Amino acid sequence: MKNGALAKVSRRERQILDVLFRKGEATAAEIQAELEDAPSYSAVRALLRIMEDKGHVRHREDGPRYVYMPAVEPEAARRSALRHVLDTFFEGSAAGAMAAMLGDEGIRVSKEELARMEALLRSAKKGGR
Repeated sequence: MKNGALAKVSRRERQILDVLFRKGEATAAEIQAELEDAPSYSAVRALLRIMEDKGHVRHREDGPRYVYMPAVEPEAARRSALRHVLDTFFEGSAAGAMAAMLGDEGIRVSKEELARMEALLRSAKKGGR
């Protein structure tokens, strides 16, 4: 799968990936049961076929059932999703995203998280990132 390919998944495809990352593997019926405002079973199957064609999921056969699992690592999916959010809402600016997050009173950031952010910033400065 080419870099950034996960950024091009639909909202429903992201929901399916969330289920698969959480459960590790699942049948179409199990995925459907986990989805909010779930589409029909046949729609879930169609989405899984599309996602398999895109390289986002893979399956194994378990008797007559297909059992699906993510074809990408959760960390790669997180990076891709974050890149998509940065590009879509913050013109690619990590500083803009951080400013929005820290300026939002609805988002609570613990002292431990702030200390970790400071350490990451120091490390990034030293490494030129």
